[in-house]
Amino acid sequence: MTTTPTATTPETPLPHSHTPGTARAALAYPKFRILFFGMALSSIGTWMQNFTLPAYIDGRTGSASLVGLLIFVQLGPLLFLSIPSGILADRFDRTRLVIGMQSVMMVMSVVLAVLVARDAALWTIFAAQLSIGVANTINAPAFSASIPMLVDRRDLSGAISLNSAMINGTRIAGPALAALLAALGMSLSQLFLVNAATYLFLIVPLALKVRLPMPTGSLPERGWRKLGAGFRIVRERAVLLRTISTMFLFSLLCLPYVGLFPSVARLNFGLDPEGGEYKMLYIVWGLGAFFGALAVGTWLARRDTRRLIPLGLLTFAAALGTFALLDSWVLALPIAGALGFTYFMTATALASVMQNNLADPERGSTMPLWFMAFGGTVPIGNLIFGPVMDAVGARWVLAFGAVCAVGLAWWGDLKRLDEDDFLAADEGGEPFRPVNANRLF
Repeated sequence: MTTTPTATTPETPLPHSHTPGTARAALAYPKFRILFFGMALSSIGTWMQNFTLPAYIDGRTGSASLVGLLIFVQLGPLLFLSIPSGILADRFDRTRLVIGMQSVMMVMSVVLAVLVARDAALWTIFAAQLSIGVANTINAPAFSASIPMLVDRRDLSGAISLNSAMINGTRIAGPALAALLAALGMSLSQLFLVNAATYLFLIVPLALKVRLPMPTGSLPERGWRKLGAGFRIVRERAVLLRTISTMFLFSLLCLPYVGLFPSVARLNFGLDPEGGEYKMLYIVWGLGAFFGALAVGTWLARRDTRRLIPLGLLTFAAALGTFALLDSWVLALPIAGALGFTYFMTATALASVMQNNLADPERGSTMPLWFMAFGGTVPIGNLIFGPVMDAVGARWVLAFGAVCAVGLAWWGDLKRLDEDDFLAADEGGEPFRPVNANRLF
């Protein structure tokens, strides 16, 4: 039987001399490295658009509710279409599927550029954003279920950390590049055209050089029963149920500020969402998120990732509560950095624990539930808390999220689980290390 790169025994030597599970180890795999840098360059354009479009809507309407609706049409498909998309990822050639969806997003970014240039009716802009959201939802399970198979399972934590750091690094680079291009005279619609071109950084390598792997095994479910396969796996493995439910509640109750960031800056600090002060605040927050994600695969790589989750949630609660109380954007800058760091350190730790407790054939059916919990739930929170923010202000929404994070620190603490609740090491899981309940490290 043919094996995948992750189907190894503990005695199998690694193809590099780096510390297993680190970012440097993950980059030692050529195919992973090519796709990582291609995706990074493509994501810079994506974050240019994700940063400027909500600010455009907030500046045009002055409504946090409409900004929340924009985020919903972009990310809402993750909530409703992730499971069918996971089935597609297991049934069709993943390389062709990803190329197709990347191409759709490229074309719709061009359409969005035309609509914004004409100050078209809001519903047309929202429809174009919805199309991008649907294509991204179909793309996500196929791409994300394949990436872990490009590295040895012992290096999976480093790959996940790098991927999270890339998301947040481009979250910084995208707005910074947008500001630079705007200073050089480029219009908002032209920025969207630049974003459309950046999709080629991923499309071209996939078309010419790297094919996404398919799992060698299969799940017992057939036909439409595969829709419930992920739920069965999560229900039967307590660690998956705990990590996904923690991420779901974290996204719903604590992270609405992410999509509503332009409105938070306007209401709490009096900042223009299209001004330089707002961009600086956002970039500092993004820098914090970048280093928080990278930390899991670098200086925290030797720590038991499972123990980072309650620590991350508690420190996030402290940062979000402090951010809610401040009314000076200058004083808020270091807190914004801490808020970003704790947010993505926690999210990356949760993702790492989940990936390390999945066998390769389970990823296509189970990862959609992660996308639903992480990305798909955020727009629901935006829809709920956008009107609340309009009615009572941003501070109460942020303070509520901080209180919820304290409760989640208890729920997401995996030290209460037994060894049998984790994927066994001989099935590819990370070795179980008993936790001293009196300390986090």
